[in-house]
Amino acid sequence: MIDSTDREILKILQQNARVSNAEIARQVRMAPSAILERIRKLEARGVIKGYEVRIDPEALGLNLLAYILVRTKDFGGELRTGEALASIEEVQEVHHIAGEDCYLVKARVRDARTLGRLLRERFASGGGISNTRTTIVLETLHETTRLPIDAALLEAGAAGSEAAPDTAAGSIAVAALAAGAPAAAAAARETAGLDELAALAAETLHER
Repeated sequence: MIDSTDREILKILQQNARVSNAEIARQVRMAPSAILERIRKLEARGVIKGYEVRIDPEALGLNLLAYILVRTKDFGGELRTGEALASIEEVQEVHHIAGEDCYLVKARVRDARTLGRLLRERFASGGGISNTRTTIVLETLHETTRLPIDAALLEAGAAGSEAAPDTAAGSIAVAALAAGAPAAAAAARETAGLDELAALAAETLHER
């Protein structure tokens, strides 16, 4: 289960994977050793899959971005063509999709001529592709590899995991009442639930 502290750590690492444990600890107000232990556990569980450097593609002359819909001759659940496409250096993403087409491929190349050669020579070389449709990106307005970590809060499971502190607070209120007024606490337990008992504790402490 990923708790709120893990989410904060992941947000910080997504912004800058080279940030020090000391800086993460300062931001989340924990000891650096505790941060290191949490990161190691996230890595061991596969939540953190690795660390990469983001490079400006235009700095390398890769000025053309294209999305290619690929239809194949594969049968059933075969993924041979998709696996072959994933091995091409210019290909950044390969998604097996539903519908008439089989794969959605993201590729970066130098120019239109290079893209044409890629489609003719590399895509068609395996013989498993029957048709391709290419969309060339004119301008990129937004592109990121960051995940919307806070979206997990909308999940019912995540919401349930955040309820633990409230339960702990209720237990503290019960303990305070029991220490200050044992007889009242015993009577309350017999006639009321936890919420009513917590309210009674608050009234008792207020009267003091």
